[in-house]
Amino acid sequence: MAGIVVVGAGQAGAALVAKLRALGHSGPITLLGSEPAPPYQRPPLSKAYLTGEMPVERLYLRPEAFYADNDIRLVTDTSVHAIDTAAQRIAVGSETLPYERLALTTGARARALPAEIGGARAGVYCLRSIADADALRPELRPGRQLIVVGGGYIGLEAAAVAAGCGLEVTVLEAADRILQRVACDETADWFRALHQRNGVDIREGVKLVRLTGSARVDGAELSDGTHLPADLVIVGIGIEPRTRLAREAGLAIENGIAIDERGRSSVPGVWAAGDCASFPYRSDRIRLESVQNAVDQAECVAADMLGEGYDYAPVPWFWSDQYHTRLQIAGLGSGHDRIATRVDGDEARSHWYFSGARLLAVDAINAPRAYMVGKRLLQAGRSPEPEAVAASDTDLKQLLG
Repeated sequence: MAGIVVVGAGQAGAALVAKLRALGHSGPITLLGSEPAPPYQRPPLSKAYLTGEMPVERLYLRPEAFYADNDIRLVTDTSVHAIDTAAQRIAVGSETLPYERLALTTGARARALPAEIGGARAGVYCLRSIADADALRPELRPGRQLIVVGGGYIGLEAAAVAAGCGLEVTVLEAADRILQRVACDETADWFRALHQRNGVDIREGVKLVRLTGSARVDGAELSDGTHLPADLVIVGIGIEPRTRLAREAGLAIENGIAIDERGRSSVPGVWAAGDCASFPYRSDRIRLESVQNAVDQAECVAADMLGEGYDYAPVPWFWSDQYHTRLQIAGLGSGHDRIATRVDGDEARSHWYFSGARLLAVDAINAPRAYMVGKRLLQAGRSPEPEAVAASDTDLKQLLG
């Protein structure tokens, strides 16, 4: 019997099918995933799961019994080959599966090194799946030399874990500084110093020319002419949306599967959500690579599938744990022209992004109150005075009025 089919059993897919049932949908639901595991959370892969502190069962978003108990057909370790939107069928393995409504929550893949750099050899890892983390964990042994390619959050989190395991870690960032696409200079300065205090060698403005070694990596040649020895390499240079199925099915693609404010694709009866989808935001079109977006956007899609749609208007939030430091981010700081810095202690501070008088985002470092207040201000569309934010004697809660 045809019903709702969701392709992609990650955070967005799991949230979507759960919301469909929560909203009272009683028809058939099928959730298709390419990995052997049931839907799981990815952020701990570069943190607690990588260190072995978190067992695999705690990664799972819901107990495996949840899907059967809620009459959701979960099919894992399977590949969808094609979508026929005219016939409303998808090709799964050697079979075809009809659908009435279809959602694509296909997520993203880790961006690989260019072939000429030579990343296809033993000892080179990405960190996107349980299988990636399981393969990498035995390599994290004290005294070994690790090169992390990419100074974004995933690379820095992996560097922190490896340094804590006693490895000698070097982070390579081709841009002028770490976190260049995602954080202000002040936040980057804080995390650079944090890593350096923990023995990590941060090299900025230096490109990886090629990896060396035959069957297994043994080092890296850099654009400044130096050669670094390495026992292993972690590649953290971003992710790419999985759009092949959508593209071949004729859906519009624009930095991901192009959807409208309610998650509808360019083809009637097909929706998308999560890392694979781009949507309108502040007169632009963006993708948000975050747990918050995956869940909230998927729930918006579920509502629209059932005729209860609403426009998705997020206040994005993110987090990163490195060593004993927690960074919490609310909003998007792109387009800022001013940073107001608030210091609440030796290890606690927050950076507030403004465009003119408008608050855009907050980076809160070991400062949960600043994060909470900043997030609530952004949700309310309110902007405090930058001078008031920066003044240490200002009670932040008073800014909520």
